[in-house]
Amino acid sequence: MAKGSATAARKAPSKSEVLNNISSETGVARKEVSAVLEALASEVRKALGNRGPGVFAVPGLVKITKKKVPARAAKKNVPNPFKPGELMDVKARPAYNKVAIRALKNLKDMV
Repeated sequence: MAKGSATAARKAPSKSEVLNNISSETGVARKEVSAVLEALASEVRKALGNRGPGVFAVPGLVKITKKKVPARAAKKNVPNPFKPGELMDVKARPAYNKVAIRALKNLKDMV
């Protein structure tokens, strides 16, 4: 068995496995661990929502930020970058929100 195939066979733990592992490691009931993770998700939702500051940090792990991307107007007769000499029309795009997740130092040190 090649070294590369051993790492390819591994997969990310499921939600149940994560809950069970945290429960057994901390000695806290699985239901309570699930409630804590749901509360964390709720806090992230509040922070990144319309009324929130747009930034949320999980201490020592990640920083989640929301960035508003403005709308773009439609353009006509723009040079086609893939076919020189040909013109094309570019459709308008509505404004949207992007979510950026940045790893903090502790997480980088773990890896």
